[in-house]
Amino acid sequence: MPLRDHFHPPIFKHHAWEGFHASWPTTIVRSLFDLLPEGYLAEPRAHLGAYYEVDVASFEGNGTSGSNGSGRGGGVATGTATRATVASPWAPPAPTETLDADQTEPSEYEVLVYDANRARRLVAAVEIVSPANKDRADHRRAFVAKCAALLHSDVCVSIVDLVTLRSGNLYAELLDELGVAPRPPGALPALYAVTCRRQVADHRVTFDVWSHALELGRPLPTLPMWLADDYAVPLELEVTYEETCRFLHIT
Repeated sequence: MPLRDHFHPPIFKHHAWEGFHASWPTTIVRSLFDLLPEGYLAEPRAHLGAYYEVDVASFEGNGTSGSNGSGRGGGVATGTATRATVASPWAPPAPTETLDADQTEPSEYEVLVYDANRARRLVAAVEIVSPANKDRADHRRAFVAKCAALLHSDVCVSIVDLVTLRSGNLYAELLDELGVAPRPPGALPALYAVTCRRQVADHRVTFDVWSHALELGRPLPTLPMWLADDYAVPLELEVTYEETCRFLHIT
């Protein structure tokens, strides 16, 4: 089935991209249940940086003065209940200054795979790019630094970028961060899926890469997810993508 554009009409009019991007990691995790060997586990993670809710419970008094009707703590009840005197709330002064600050952080959508036999060591990560990861320089640097740190810790990293809303290639910036020889302008596609892992042998550091250009209207590839130097399982992007679209009624 074809890759859809989740950031422009007609899909964007009916389905917010956040819903799809938050659901896809869970579908990927479900697909890995039967593929991961014993001792490995996968977990989805969706961190919505700019969105939060605070649940505030409100309570109303029962009209008595610290009494529950039994007379405890309030003496013997008489025929008429008396409301306790409540002091006026303190009114703080107006602020001397109000300053604008941008404290937003980009949303993160990922799948993390752990080896429980090695003290829950992280062995693989799937990073699904969000528009906020690409919207400004500091967010791009943070995403690239995170992926580079994972690779230097011998974690297999897969990056999937379906974002048609913003230009820029985070994989290209990651290659630059890793000190890999630069690619010619335009050599890397706007939409892509890639798996990277670091190899160290004979005092030489290399990065194995499995990269695929993505196109709207075309199926997604299957990437290798390396759990160890000699053991990989398939990361079936097309199957999980279609299952997520079906579940959310995205056509």
